[in-house]
Amino acid sequence: MKRLFAGATDTGCVRSANQDSYYIDPDGRFFVVADGMGGHAGGEVASKIAVDSIRECLDALWDVETTPQKLMQDAIDKANQAIINDQMANPVRSDMGTTVVLLLFRDEQPWFCHIGDSRLYRLRGAKLEQISDDHTWIARAIQTGVVNADDAKSHPWRHMLLQCLGREDLKSITAQDIEWQPGDRFLICSDGLTEELSDDRITHQLKNTRNCQQAAEALVEAAKLRGGRDNITVVIVSNELNPNS
Repeated sequence: MKRLFAGATDTGCVRSANQDSYYIDPDGRFFVVADGMGGHAGGEVASKIAVDSIRECLDALWDVETTPQKLMQDAIDKANQAIINDQMANPVRSDMGTTVVLLLFRDEQPWFCHIGDSRLYRLRGAKLEQISDDHTWIARAIQTGVVNADDAKSHPWRHMLLQCLGREDLKSITAQDIEWQPGDRFLICSDGLTEELSDDRITHQLKNTRNCQQAAEALVEAAKLRGGRDNITVVIVSNELNPNS
């Protein structure tokens, strides 16, 4: 088996700047996607701080004997504090924040944690499963029966986050291990992808484009063709039996 991976990001068709950031560790140890928010370039700054801080922390602590949960918590805490420090130094960016998804492999076992509504999916065969839960008002409203799933798609509060990086009251993250098998694919993405493409469309693209880089770019282009109203970021990680796939 061989782990293959690739990523792509695009400003989209409406926004003037890309407030998404992502990082792929060259050795395939970890993958990060962040979707920033906030005026005065705050979102762009917040997502970059988050990705850079997580990368620096994981690089520094990777060989330290610790649990994956502790490693991920330390990385998220460092990123959160780094954004808060920048807010304090630059009041014009005091409202900035960012979502984040972190996928990490420890002894070939995948683990993940997330904050906000950027997502982690797993494709197994023809089934696409959302692994992460959105930290949004609308997701909680669906769970409690306040809003049904159909109405949620156009609800004006569907983007309201309950958690994001850059807040003093950030709750401790929940790091979870994930089962994966030969042939599985992970998709990490910002909501610029999922707002434009249905699960069926994403599944079709992931199944039928085996090359990871081509699949990532095709998903981004498909989202742009559907309107591209937000920045779009995609990272794909595949558990391939054939290293030439």
